[in-house]
Amino acid sequence: MIGLAPKGLQRWFPILQWGRQYRGPQFADDVLAAVIVMVMLIPQSLAYAMLAGLPPEMGLYASVLPLIAYTVFGTSRALSVGPVAVISLLTAAAISRLGLTDPAQMISAAMLLALMSGVFLLLMGILRLGFVANFLSHPVIAGFITASGILIALGQVPALLGIQGGGHTLIELLHSLGLSLLETLNAPNWPTKAVGLITLLYLFWSRSALAPLLRKAGMSERGSTMMARLSPILAVLGSGFAAWYLDLGAKGLALVGTVPAGLPGLTVPDVSLTMLQALAVPAAMIGILGFVESVSVAQGLAAKKRERIHPDQELVALGSANIASSFAGGFPVAGGFSRSVVNFDAGAATPAAGFYAAVLIALATFLLMPMLAWLPRATLAATIIVAVWSLVDFSILKKAWNYSRADFLAVLSTIVMTLAMGVEAGVGAGVLVSILVHLYKSSRPHVAIVGEVPGTEHFRNVQRHQVVTHPHILSLRVDESLYFANTRFLEDLVYKEVSERPALKHIILMCSAVNEIDLSALESLEAINSRLGDLGIKLHLSEVKGPVMDALRRSHFLHDITGKVYMSQHQAVTDILLAE
Repeated sequence: MIGLAPKGLQRWFPILQWGRQYRGPQFADDVLAAVIVMVMLIPQSLAYAMLAGLPPEMGLYASVLPLIAYTVFGTSRALSVGPVAVISLLTAAAISRLGLTDPAQMISAAMLLALMSGVFLLLMGILRLGFVANFLSHPVIAGFITASGILIALGQVPALLGIQGGGHTLIELLHSLGLSLLETLNAPNWPTKAVGLITLLYLFWSRSALAPLLRKAGMSERGSTMMARLSPILAVLGSGFAAWYLDLGAKGLALVGTVPAGLPGLTVPDVSLTMLQALAVPAAMIGILGFVESVSVAQGLAAKKRERIHPDQELVALGSANIASSFAGGFPVAGGFSRSVVNFDAGAATPAAGFYAAVLIALATFLLMPMLAWLPRATLAATIIVAVWSLVDFSILKKAWNYSRADFLAVLSTIVMTLAMGVEAGVGAGVLVSILVHLYKSSRPHVAIVGEVPGTEHFRNVQRHQVVTHPHILSLRVDESLYFANTRFLEDLVYKEVSERPALKHIILMCSAVNEIDLSALESLEAINSRLGDLGIKLHLSEVKGPVMDALRRSHFLHDITGKVYMSQHQAVTDILLAE
């Protein structure tokens, strides 16, 4: 029956496409990948739930149904959906803004946030609005993630060292940490500090040195890399055993404590108009950022196998995953980088690997919960710090500075705003700066004076090449679509060149890079044409693209233009020279 599914149905349910070709070898590969991902996902899920300020078991709840939903609707064969660091931080920020103190209300708010984010993504997918995410440029995303990584890491220091502290900005975090450290100088919590710092050192060491050590011992490169990535599970087991054997909980070490066994029944979060209004903007931010992060990971992994994903369908898949997380008692989710890479390296053949991982995690909630009670919170804090530290990348500042001052300003302002004002302000600043940078660049388009390369029909920039020009002909190549934001710039440039060239009789606008001319730009061209006509100068166009020409034909511009429209720049110059 799967093979007989209509193509329209397969577009919305990709499982109907790959499911009809599912075979035994793929099952074996997917199960192996699922086992490895499950081992990695359990401690991560617990840690990210605590990062979101929620009970640790909610991380597991957010890792079961979302994986199943993505298996049905997703197009990536390697993406692993679940709690991720940045989305967890945004969730914590959104809930804290509500001023809730009742844990039950905070849980309900997190579930509602997942539902709203999921509905937002689902509607975007149905309307095919995946392009909206393009308003967050890659440099801005890199800057936001770098700043978020710093805030997340600092936010975990209190749990790592057994001190008090908190805050949403860099200043708040540093201030609270400084005060707490001074207050605890005389009575340090040595069990927490020992477990936290030893775990932290081990995790950093295992990330960089464990794989080479295992390769020297004879393990394959793939196996050693996989073991290094799964090293956090050893930290979890080792610290949990030490806490139990040495009874460190009685000596001041904060433990996860009793975690409810099993999965909760399906539920719908409480919905009120006040909560909907308060969470609307954070839900949209979480949805877009989760989508951008997920698609970036999925596209990178798909390219390695010469596969492709469908961004609009990914919106549907991630929206469904978030809605499923809400009904399962979880919080907002997205595609995680580290989990997805492990899933890919483990040989996941289809999205079914996520389904099998979900089944294994569900079983773990029934079998492993008693043991998690002995898990130190300092271990989870160390796990988060090491996981997010790889997100901190200040090299983007140097790269942006060397390549584009505008992009550097965008990255720097995003980092500063995120650190100074918090993650929500950082996201808003990132979107705003991305749009402003785009508007600035497109409002000052590159316009080159061009001439003919001797012996050819090619025209190039006079400042870069030895070319032939004529004093009574000015050829301008416009390297940008013309719209309301850059028409004044073009007008000023044309009038400036006219004022400096007394012998000028013809201006040719070379439009090979112009993909669109909006109404404001059309009116500007009409004004240029009229003013040049009064000066006895003819305006010509060359190399106008078909869609642009179609639009111009619907106006009076082509009837009023003082010159002509030519197929090529060479034809335009040749015709003018022959006519004179």
